[in-house]
Amino acid sequence: MQSPSPSLRIASFQRRPLFDDVDGIVQRLQADLAWCDAQGVQLAVFPECYLQGYASDRETVMRRALELDGEALATILRRLAPFKTMLVLGLSELRRADSAAALYNTAAVIHQGRLIGHYAKTHPNEAAFSAGEAYPIFELESRRFGINICNDANFAVPALRLSGQGAGLLCYPLNNMLLPATADKWRGQSVDNLRQRALDTGCWVISSDVVGEYAGKMSYGCTCIVNPAGDIVRQAAEGEEAVVLCDLP
Repeated sequence: MQSPSPSLRIASFQRRPLFDDVDGIVQRLQADLAWCDAQGVQLAVFPECYLQGYASDRETVMRRALELDGEALATILRRLAPFKTMLVLGLSELRRADSAAALYNTAAVIHQGRLIGHYAKTHPNEAAFSAGEAYPIFELESRRFGINICNDANFAVPALRLSGQGAGLLCYPLNNMLLPATADKWRGQSVDNLRQRALDTGCWVISSDVVGEYAGKMSYGCTCIVNPAGDIVRQAAEGEEAVVLCDLP
């Protein structure tokens, strides 16, 4: 008889955004990962485009974007190397091909200073970003997980592409910093989408969102953990920085 898999401790961070302050974000990450290590967290999730700050116009994104094989990201990885917790980190990515440049809304998977892999948003709703095409699967402690990003949650197919490869956990970096009327509209809908993706796939779902106000926009925060039955088992308080923690059976 095969022995049951050990539990997996996951954490998701609801954080106020910073813009054009990568050093400040890395300092926050170091503090949050130190907390994770102390709590025995094995996987931590952070919001969409958290590293440089979310933007949708090409000029701003181009100015902020990092190449995954560049020295700027290598420096960041070295600063995160002391920590044991694997993390999913949203960032703006630049890819160069010949004389062309493409931008992607990406989530990087990082472990002890190594870039394990990445996922690029396949349903971007920002004109600046190109659509990703791949649905990679990652492994941690014999568990398989995948990533979708924000607007991807409006569609069942991206989640099903991951569960079809054996993923039991879906990670959703979010950035619901919106005009107030739009934020009100998505206040409940974002959670409903995550619950539906859990029901569609039979997977656990974890989301990480920004919170607060910036430049006339606001986010209530939609950071939660949903079980395969579509029940919310943990949820961060609206309007506050917080962390949600759960042991997956």
